[in-house]
Amino acid sequence: MSSTEEKFSLREVLVSFKSCLVDDDQDVLIEHYLNGWKGLVRFMNSLGSMFTFVSKDAVTKIQTMEKHLSGEQGKRYHTLQSMVEYELSSNLVDLNKHGGHPESGCRTILRLHRALRWLQLFLEKLRTSTEDSKTSTLCADAYNDSLANHHPWIIRKAANVAFLVLPARNTFFEVMNVGSAEDVVDMLGEAMPYVSNVYDFTQELYSQHNLLDLP
Repeated sequence: MSSTEEKFSLREVLVSFKSCLVDDDQDVLIEHYLNGWKGLVRFMNSLGSMFTFVSKDAVTKIQTMEKHLSGEQGKRYHTLQSMVEYELSSNLVDLNKHGGHPESGCRTILRLHRALRWLQLFLEKLRTSTEDSKTSTLCADAYNDSLANHHPWIIRKAANVAFLVLPARNTFFEVMNVGSAEDVVDMLGEAMPYVSNVYDFTQELYSQHNLLDLP
């Protein structure tokens, strides 16, 4: 069984994103970032095929980054800061058009970063939802406020149709393998600030280097 097919654990995602930030939240460790994402992939896969369009792409991006980490320049990919500095100084990023570096670390992380925003918004909506909240609405609202902005119309349409068959709120909570609904809400309350901090740091770093619109 591969690491992306194992049972989802919200606690593991919490630990991974908590471990991401170093130097008083001044940098992000890429290995822990990828571990957090592996947990999010397990979460999406446990909910059925409606998330496949994101989870499959995320797995590919994770594998790309793991190749960078294990490659000759692996130490350059230890943190987000070191990766950005290395790739920009070495002209490994296609800043103006999709050219010779489609698998650059900067571009690959950006794709994960955009998807993380959607999951961050969705999980936060789940955390603050009520028992009768419609998960399809929560998920669609989160998607349309984030990842949809980077998808062509045909994918946006298919995604919003897929969200209509999302399971009920209590099913989502059961998948998280934490305990009662109250336990899930408490752990999401503990986890989401770390996910938000990682997202915000990445957003700021990419903004400083004009990397948020990489083709």
